[in-house]
Amino acid sequence: MKITNYNIILGSNSPRRREILSQMGIDFEVRVSDKEELYPENLKKEEVSEFLAIQKANNLRNELQEDELLITSDTIVLNDGEILNKPKNEKEAKEMLQSLSGKTHQVITSVCLFSTEKIKVFSERTNVTFYELSEEMINFYIQNYNPFDKAGSYGIQEWIGYIAVEKIEGSYNNVVGFPSSRIFNEIRNF
Repeated sequence: MKITNYNIILGSNSPRRREILSQMGIDFEVRVSDKEELYPENLKKEEVSEFLAIQKANNLRNELQEDELLITSDTIVLNDGEILNKPKNEKEAKEMLQSLSGKTHQVITSVCLFSTEKIKVFSERTNVTFYELSEEMINFYIQNYNPFDKAGSYGIQEWIGYIAVEKIEGSYNNVVGFPSSRIFNEIRNF
């Protein structure tokens, strides 16, 4: 389906973002930058994903043609006011999942739509409530799903999403990492 006159460029290597954009019926090309993603320590926690989405766009801006629309995004998990990044090892993954057990946390995805003429940045927030997780459940998940490339140490589209999520308030795809319906409508109106 043609929703814009721009050629869409996805500035992400994420297989989940590629899959969602494909499922939305949008043709796109992937371009990524290998520049390190850093943010100032003085940012408010909820501003981090927006800052990083814009940074990713800026890293690719010089490659953009006039007929192209670049989409970049970043997802963070906020739990008790702290950002849960991607775990570095099994110990960190366990600690993160234990901290999410039996509680509600927020998943914030910020998206940057960037052309040679203008920029639009927006964020979606989804509340996710987990049931209590046993040590056995956490160990099973880590051993079988290797959540080391996921913020907060989990992918809602995997086993843990089927057995541990009590409720979601907001967009499911936002938790996967790409708020699809909002992106679709923002592209249409860009």
